[in-house]
Amino acid sequence: MSDATTTTTPAPQGAPTGGASDTGDSRGSRLLREITTGNAAISVLAVVLALVVSGLLIGFTDPDVQATTGYFFSRPSDFFQAFWASVGGSYSSLFQGAVYNFRVDGFAAGIRPLTETLNYSVPLIAAGLGVALAFRVGLFNIGARGQMLTAAGAAGWVGFSFDLPLAVHLPLALLAGIAGGAVWGGIVGLLKARTGAHEVILTIMLNYVAFYLIAYALRTPGLLQAPGSPNPKSPATLPSAVLPDLFGARYNLNWGFLLVIVITAVVWWLINRSTLGFRFRAVGENPHAARTAGMNVKNIYLYAMLISGALAGVAGSTQVLGTLTTGFTSGIDAGIGFDAITVALLGRSRPWGVFGAGILFGALKAGGYSMQAANGVPIDIVLVVQSLIVLFVAAPPLVRSIFRLPAPGAPRVPRGSKKEAVVTK
Repeated sequence: MSDATTTTTPAPQGAPTGGASDTGDSRGSRLLREITTGNAAISVLAVVLALVVSGLLIGFTDPDVQATTGYFFSRPSDFFQAFWASVGGSYSSLFQGAVYNFRVDGFAAGIRPLTETLNYSVPLIAAGLGVALAFRVGLFNIGARGQMLTAAGAAGWVGFSFDLPLAVHLPLALLAGIAGGAVWGGIVGLLKARTGAHEVILTIMLNYVAFYLIAYALRTPGLLQAPGSPNPKSPATLPSAVLPDLFGARYNLNWGFLLVIVITAVVWWLINRSTLGFRFRAVGENPHAARTAGMNVKNIYLYAMLISGALAGVAGSTQVLGTLTTGFTSGIDAGIGFDAITVALLGRSRPWGVFGAGILFGALKAGGYSMQAANGVPIDIVLVVQSLIVLFVAAPPLVRSIFRLPAPGAPRVPRGSKKEAVVTK
């Protein structure tokens, strides 16, 4: 089959093929490369800036701090003490809820928050890897939510429908979930490759299709609804399909964490060491040059979305087989599909970067509840932190300007020189 594009006018260099205009695709491709290939220091500084700005919001919205503003000029020390107590106490609670709790006796009890963080990070890492892999090929996969829902439905159905030995049942349920996510992602890749449809539109619409299909199945006896229950909820996963606990029943962490370590290493090898990974990177950098070199760009889009959907399928599978084994609803994705986009951006679409970003976001989720309980800080502050991280990661020039960092490729001039200048994009 011919690998010619569906348009007669060649797109600008670096633009992915698709139904969008050449100019729009070119700008989108350049933006994607700028965000996903920037310096890792930008990601770290973006997190720092997000925490600083969020700290200001926590302080200024605290009632005790607001009370001191009425007499700020007569006793400014009260304002700063109250401000420090509010911000410091909130971030201390965040740390103790996400890493280690110093208020309990014994190391085993104190380390429990870290296991909660790792448990929250499992689906974030898996789905983030799926989004990141698509980014490396120049595709915006906004459909991790739909892929997770489809995977959860498939894995959950296998998990409660068959009575098999653990060695057979658990792998079968995992494979069913991975296959469900791959199929849902593969639909996007196929339509993108054969019709030129834009993957952003496809993935967003398929999110809705997956959600309403799962919602319908959960309300229909004989499909996913628990027998005899009027609620739109599935039966509990059978014990033979449940991921075993990693450190015993005292902690919520299961073998899903080991699974995401393995798939992170596999994705790293796939992207950086395999022939297929080389093709992925080549198409992501310049699909027209890749086509000229003899690569079938359409097939690369299909393979990338299949694998991307399969990785998101791991996230959906671990949710129903490890985290929510008592039965799931249509809200099983819990916003993870969209958080995965932020995780992929913060990790610069590098597998181990995504792994670290997933753990960070898991810490924010675990510590956010502790911060709310101990200090009365709304859990929405965690969403503010995540949103600010996206803002700063997506605007590298802003971060460079704040910290007076040189732009990539800018000539380095010694300080004090008459030609010293800050070059920014």
